[in-house]
Amino acid sequence: MTDTQDQTRSRTFSWTDPALTAARLGTTSGLEMLRAMSDSEIPAPPILQLVGATGLEAEEGRVVVYLPAAEFHYNPLGTVHGGVIATLLDTAAGCTVHSTLPAGVGYTSLDLMTRFIKPVTVKSGLLRCEGSIISRGRRTAVAESRLFDERGALLAHATSTCLIFELPQA
Repeated sequence: MTDTQDQTRSRTFSWTDPALTAARLGTTSGLEMLRAMSDSEIPAPPILQLVGATGLEAEEGRVVVYLPAAEFHYNPLGTVHGGVIATLLDTAAGCTVHSTLPAGVGYTSLDLMTRFIKPVTVKSGLLRCEGSIISRGRRTAVAESRLFDERGALLAHATSTCLIFELPQA
């Protein structure tokens, strides 16, 4: 048995109360909200802070999320856990749908169909996850997302169906 104390690493993070950001949902469009996050005018959601996302770009119908692959994302096999990859794919797809919504309208994911293509490790470098709209109707939207490594190789992709609904008025 080896002494793991010499190999122990630690990580600390903090987040802002998500209710402060959620309060803006009814008063701003999805694109305005995502751009405010991108410009650090409002904080990113706690999940992005938890996984260590470092950037977000948004335009109507397209979102890009950045994340440096790190050891703390690893599973016991020594690769980035599929749940972390799925989180990025879900975030990019969902935020892409959000980028098309007017003030007072929300969404929720109904499904996420994910395909893992290549293993992801710290050698993958800065991950780039791009989301785009496939189809947008009045009640549902379908978006896709693709995860690339620092060199541009496709690592995983997903499609997601989202339900679109009116937010309750405060």
